[in-house]
Amino acid sequence: MVFSSIPFLFMFLPLAIGLYYATPRRFQNLFILVSALFFYAWGEPKYIVVMIFSISIDYFAGIIMWKYDGRENVRKGALLVSIIMNLALLGLFKYGIFVTDNINGIFGIDLNYPIFQIGSFSVPIRALPPIGMSFFTFQSMSYTIDLYKRNIKVQKNPITFAAFVTLFPQLVAGPIVRYSDISAELENRKSSLAMTYDGIMLFITGMGKKVLIANNIGALWSQVKLMDTGELSVLTAWLGIIAFTFQIYFDFSGYSDMAIGLGKMLGFNFPLNFNYPYMSKDISEFWRRWHITLGNWFKSYVYFPLGGSRKGMKRTVFNLAVVWLLTGIWHGASWNFIVWGCFYGIIIICEKLFLGRFLNRLPGLIRSGYVMLLVILGWVLFDTTDLPTALKYAGAMFGIGGSGVLADNISHYALLNYSVILLLCIFACTNLWRRVYDRVYLKIPVILNYSGVLYQSAVFIFVIAYLVDAGYNPFLYFNF
Repeated sequence: MVFSSIPFLFMFLPLAIGLYYATPRRFQNLFILVSALFFYAWGEPKYIVVMIFSISIDYFAGIIMWKYDGRENVRKGALLVSIIMNLALLGLFKYGIFVTDNINGIFGIDLNYPIFQIGSFSVPIRALPPIGMSFFTFQSMSYTIDLYKRNIKVQKNPITFAAFVTLFPQLVAGPIVRYSDISAELENRKSSLAMTYDGIMLFITGMGKKVLIANNIGALWSQVKLMDTGELSVLTAWLGIIAFTFQIYFDFSGYSDMAIGLGKMLGFNFPLNFNYPYMSKDISEFWRRWHITLGNWFKSYVYFPLGGSRKGMKRTVFNLAVVWLLTGIWHGASWNFIVWGCFYGIIIICEKLFLGRFLNRLPGLIRSGYVMLLVILGWVLFDTTDLPTALKYAGAMFGIGGSGVLADNISHYALLNYSVILLLCIFACTNLWRRVYDRVYLKIPVILNYSGVLYQSAVFIFVIAYLVDAGYNPFLYFNF
């Protein structure tokens, strides 16, 4: 879809930001709402009704909770309506086809696909779900849940509430922003030159990650993925999935940087979403550093309400299993995503029970290798079309079912052509560059103030040059 690509963002965002700055402050939330709906409708106009319906449910649920503050049954009923309706919409659009196909397959029947209908408006559930639906649904639900807990105050202004849900910088791929994160800024925010500058620099950094690194290293994975699994050498299989390991990190963290940077330009401070996850020493730490806002959402609204780790080890194991099953389901309507979530759930449960104590006694390098091995195997499950394909590919990585050779001409060609970008990926996914920069910056800050601008300007120029030939550049996480 055109609006899920970098060229469309280049066309839309400068105009939107410029008009935003020109809009009187009291109308800026309205401008955010209108521009976000335009942004979304450009790619998926029929799904605007679904988004507005979802927003309306949570807005009126919040108003009812506020108006009947002393009546607990009414407040609880409003919350349940919000949760059930949001999950029903998400289930219908994202999982309707998956559930229908599995029921048909198991029972040998021909059940029709479901239909979303409001009055005369209807949408057959036969295509991809609305882009970013998982993100804006969780974002909107956080408001009603926090309001029920009395952690936040009600938002009476429907425009302000709708602007919160539809904030276009992170509307379709996160980070997942809770109402409590930006409630004060929704009411009164001030943009400063320093904040705008930081936002621009972060936005350019994100573009560089996506366009210059993710797209280039992703080309290797695209080539390997098209090959017959039975013809893969061990080295080719490893190089392919390692390429995807870097691609998805730089793609998704790049979008998050762009979204956070755009938020700063609008006067918002969105939460951090990535913190060098490939530097982790165990899988539990990896998931505290990867897609941080999703992990925090499940922790706050699923894990802790179930009891967290406060009710004994058996209950902790159960709670972790539920969270990771839901995490897999959240990512997509396919058995490979469910198995992917269970894969991580089992590992984290093992680390909680006994493996963590053993890992803590090992050298850091071995612990890092343990994390990367499991993460790479996890990405095989994540980005293959089905479980049989994932198992065949994983087998080829270990010389089972592939070509049976360690390396071949294809792997030699891949190493020759992608060695520089692979080394760049290894360097850029750690904080080493940041440590070097900060250490030098403290010694000659004036020079680096200018060099930072020059560096980001060079990145921006390279991005533009790349996009002239590249054309369509979709973000990977727009699919979730």
